[in-house]
Amino acid sequence: MRALVVYCHPRPDSFNAAVRDLVQRKLHAAGAEVRVADLYASGFQPVLTGPEWQGYLDCPKNTACVAQEVDDVRWCDTLIFVYPTWWYGLPAILKGWLDRVLLPNVAFHMPDAQNRTIRPGLRHISRLGIFTTCGASWLMTQIVGAPGKRTLSRGVGLLCKPGKRTAFAAHYLMDSSTPESRARHLARVARQMDKLIGQRVPVPLPEPTTGAVAAE
Repeated sequence: MRALVVYCHPRPDSFNAAVRDLVQRKLHAAGAEVRVADLYASGFQPVLTGPEWQGYLDCPKNTACVAQEVDDVRWCDTLIFVYPTWWYGLPAILKGWLDRVLLPNVAFHMPDAQNRTIRPGLRHISRLGIFTTCGASWLMTQIVGAPGKRTLSRGVGLLCKPGKRTAFAAHYLMDSSTPESRARHLARVARQMDKLIGQRVPVPLPEPTTGAVAAE
């Protein structure tokens, strides 16, 4: 198993960091090779520039500015996102990662003379995990439509291998979270990771006091 964990949160002591660490422990215990793309820590630039947009369809030159990120995506067979949900969607830096890294001839193939629509390019990815925290309640998130989750689970998910394994866990009402609610969520993440990996991988859970501040 080769896992790429795309992580984004501006605070190194956030609760999302505890989730990320648990995800990594599960992967390492299962014998996986792991790469972590920490977008804030690496200073990832999320803006698709004018020149990048102009060369968007010029393959393979379109990958020059994000060569390492593209290599990570092509290398992995397991793709996991850990992030806070802001305004029901993805943080700008994570949306920018999608814009700049999941390019034509990387994540999908553009229409051509034989094909009228785009075709998937991530068929090598057989596991997709999504772990997030939300300030809103579950009900309000459903009313709005959970656009962040849908972008990853459907937009990215449809480009991956058919029949892929999936995992999802969200801690809602993060602003009023408690050590108990965070502990329950970490246990839920652990179960979802076992589902994603395909076997129970025992690891100790981190202390739920980590990230006592709200993720938002």
